[in-house]
Amino acid sequence: MAAEKKDNKPAQAKDTSKEKELTNQETIDQVEQLPPPAEEALSPSNEQNWAMISHLSILLNLFTGFLGPVVAFIIYLVYRDRSRYIAYQSLQSTVFQLVTWIGVGLLIGAMWLLNLLLTIVLVGIFCFPFTILGTIFLLIVPLASLVYGIYAAVQCSQGDDFRYWLVGDWVRGTYENI
Repeated sequence: MAAEKKDNKPAQAKDTSKEKELTNQETIDQVEQLPPPAEEALSPSNEQNWAMISHLSILLNLFTGFLGPVVAFIIYLVYRDRSRYIAYQSLQSTVFQLVTWIGVGLLIGAMWLLNLLLTIVLVGIFCFPFTILGTIFLLIVPLASLVYGIYAAVQCSQGDDFRYWLVGDWVRGTYENI
C-alpha cells in the first residue's frame, strides 16, 4: 500500500502540471483571439488640458529657442485621430510658433546679413542704426507672441475654441481639406 501511495502522488503531480499547461495554453489562445482595445474617447477636460499644453509649449522657446513647436506638433501627431479639438489647437499652435519665432529669427538674420554685405560697399555702415532698430522692433513680435500664446492657453482651459489671428483660419482651411 505504501508503494501505491508513492506512485499515486507523482501521477497526480504529473496530471496537475498537464492541467496547468492546458490552462496556460487556453489563456494564451483566448488572449490572441481578443480584438485590440479600442481607443478611449477623451473627456472634455482632457481635451482642454492637452490643447492648453500645446499653447503653453510656446514658453519652451524662452529656454531653448525652438522646442515649442516641436512639442505642439508631437501633441498633434498623438491626438489627431482621437480629438479634432486637440488636433486643431495643437496644429494652430505649431504654425503660430513657427511663424513668430523661427520666421522672425530668420528675418533678423537676413537683415543683418544684408547689412554685412552692404558694409563691403560702405553703405552698410550707415545702415547699422536702422538694422539695430529693426532688430529691436522684430524682437517685440516673439515677446508679444508669448502673451498671445498664454491667452490662447487660458481660452482653451475654459473650453473655448480659440483661433489665432490669420493663422487660425489658414490652419482650419488646411485641416478640413485633409
